[in-house]
Amino acid sequence: MLQEKSWLEMHKARQIDELLLKKVFRELRLAHRVLIISHIRPDGDAVGSLIGLGISLQEYGKDVQMVLSDGIPDIFLHLPGSDQVKKKADGEFDMIFAVDCSDRDRAGDALSSIPLPEVNLDHHPTNTAFAKYNLVDSSAVATAELLGIFLPEFGFPITKQVADALLFGMITDTLGFRTNNMTPRAMKTAALLMEAGADLPGLYQKGLLNRSYSAARYWGAGLSNLERDGKMIWATLALKNRKAVNYPGRDDADLINFLSTIEAIDVVIMFIEQINNQVKVSWRATPDYDVAQVALQFGGGGHTAAAGATIEGDLKEVQAKVISTTKTVLGIN
Repeated sequence: MLQEKSWLEMHKARQIDELLLKKVFRELRLAHRVLIISHIRPDGDAVGSLIGLGISLQEYGKDVQMVLSDGIPDIFLHLPGSDQVKKKADGEFDMIFAVDCSDRDRAGDALSSIPLPEVNLDHHPTNTAFAKYNLVDSSAVATAELLGIFLPEFGFPITKQVADALLFGMITDTLGFRTNNMTPRAMKTAALLMEAGADLPGLYQKGLLNRSYSAARYWGAGLSNLERDGKMIWATLALKNRKAVNYPGRDDADLINFLSTIEAIDVVIMFIEQINNQVKVSWRATPDYDVAQVALQFGGGGHTAAAGATIEGDLKEVQAKVISTTKTVLGIN
């Protein structure tokens, strides 16, 4: 009885107003045609949350469109429902639902013709509250965790496909349940998703361990120029590196998470050159440092230990400015 009470207390211990939450899901039940979007360069939580919510609503009888302006990365195509994701919305909708998207610009073209999405469901502490209804809980380890709680709470089905998508989002956003924001509530939610049929070992393998041949070669380019200054390290992936190994994505193939395992390092920075004179920058840090505050200096955001930003400018110039700003904001000598 004590354990059940503890779970109920954790389940309700959230940062979202209860009346607003009930209002949103009441309107969602009444909506017939729903558009779900997430952010550009989608990660596992964005894709898992998008597909998990989308399939659950379809099972409930809704007409659903799932849209990512960058489409689905190849590494996520194993998720059932990924074939339904489009790059552009088509038609009119009763409700527009943004998941795992901290600000409007992060949605890319998915919201280009939409004045205001109705719902913004997210777990990033840097969320800008850009929707009519903002359901933001930074105590959640992933947006997928929130959906794993809210969907069954408000009567939406958790089928095996839904459970797989949501657990995949949780696994990838926590690096296999090992980030420092892990909570008993998150573990309980993951267990409930497993009870609904989610394949934890298989999802872990596909989400965190599997690598393509081109991704492995791409890592080699980044590792070859790894630099260090005290307890801070950084690596760079230029457009020519991506082209040389025929890597299909615009990201770092999760190289930064590998770099974060290096001993005696507090801050890791990854620079990924993009087209149109842009650089994607990612930060990772130990609990002693808040890299979200650094990302905010460049119009980005994220979490205390993991953040990112896309910065205009030449690769070398951006690199020099980011390293200097990181040291200043975090007080690193």
